[in-house]
Amino acid sequence: MAKDKINIKRLYVLSSENKRFCFPQPLKHSIRIGKREYEVKLKYDEKFGTYILWKNRKYPVEIVGSRQNKYEILFNDISYTFTVETPFSLKRMKVLGSSKGKSEKELLKAPMPGKIIDVMVREGSAVTRGEPLVILEAMKMQNEIQSPVNGKVTKVLAKPNTNVMKDDILVEISTG
Repeated sequence: MAKDKINIKRLYVLSSENKRFCFPQPLKHSIRIGKREYEVKLKYDEKFGTYILWKNRKYPVEIVGSRQNKYEILFNDISYTFTVETPFSLKRMKVLGSSKGKSEKELLKAPMPGKIIDVMVREGSAVTRGEPLVILEAMKMQNEIQSPVNGKVTKVLAKPNTNVMKDDILVEISTG
């Protein structure tokens, strides 16, 4: 018996900051911001490697890692982690997420290997979403690692002038 072909009309991208983006299938070479549509192209050449061309500017992009539907990319030298979901897998995530309840703590992990330059919070500090917590130097660039949530810092594991690996826990934040 032949399987019926599944017709997926859209895909969802969920960022590590829990932002959701919807992309119609088949994918287009354009994005809409407000009421304006912009052409976006993914290109490769020997001099620049892989890059996205948008508004006549080149933005370097590299897939650092992928596993199943989870990806880590470097876009313009900034690390982003996200998952690609179908409508079915998105519903499944919501059902599974609602049954386990809300997490009381958030673990801020290193998005890439590097050296801790500065720790800007102490245990007991109140933090707001988007507030810089740690400065991480990677590939000769300093990156502000920001709080993904509002809460109170319960543990600071990052120490200045130390090296960290990707996914090392830097700060623990209580959200409850």
